[in-house]
Amino acid sequence: MIVIPAIDIMNGCCVRLVRGDYGTAYKVAKDAVKTAQAFESVGAQWLHMVDLNGAIATEPVNTELILNVLKNCNLKVEIGGGIRTMETIDFYLEKGVSRVILGSAAINNPKLVEEAVKKYGEKIAVGIDANEGMVAAEGWTTTSSINYLELGKRMDAIGVQYIIFTDISRDGTLGGPNFTMLDKLNHSVSCNVIASGGVSSLKDIINLADLELYGAICGKAIYSGDLNLRQAIALCQGGKV
Repeated sequence: MIVIPAIDIMNGCCVRLVRGDYGTAYKVAKDAVKTAQAFESVGAQWLHMVDLNGAIATEPVNTELILNVLKNCNLKVEIGGGIRTMETIDFYLEKGVSRVILGSAAINNPKLVEEAVKKYGEKIAVGIDANEGMVAAEGWTTTSSINYLELGKRMDAIGVQYIIFTDISRDGTLGGPNFTMLDKLNHSVSCNVIASGGVSSLKDIINLADLELYGAICGKAIYSGDLNLRQAIALCQGGKV
């Protein structure tokens, strides 16, 4: 299992949210580039970035900062937030992003997901964010009538190879991931499932790996010091989890 550190961007700053509530945003790092470089220095190979302003605006907002991170580290970067068109997908991938994450588009415009997967294959991931099992959209400000397992199956049928799953109620809480929902999703699709939200400790990393997930995204726990990123990466790379 791979461990993926996260940088969420809001108004040009590195922030974290609690349960997806934009009103809870608080700054966790001064400089996105230096933060990414620090992650790379302890062995990270991937970086998860979200343009929170973009998620609300339905178009990229913090693009300059994101591209600056790309230019100044050797991490593979996956990016989400405000990606609603093929033009935006093309732009990010042409600029060197390794994987583009489609969220709201999976609900509102599945044809875009299908088109993107046909063109870019494994460079396309779908983010499924659930509120009490139902999929949320538009920066988590709205909740659909689609169950997360149903959407996962639809994306699997389209050919999506990566699903990033977040239980919004756990995100930013250090309360642990929703292992039950993750396990159900992992057994319902052939996609590589990446856990996001709630990781609080090395024990959570071990438990996620025991579910045979592809990856785990870690945010708040790294910034708070509850999770040692170097240790988590080394443990996974050592084949002990």
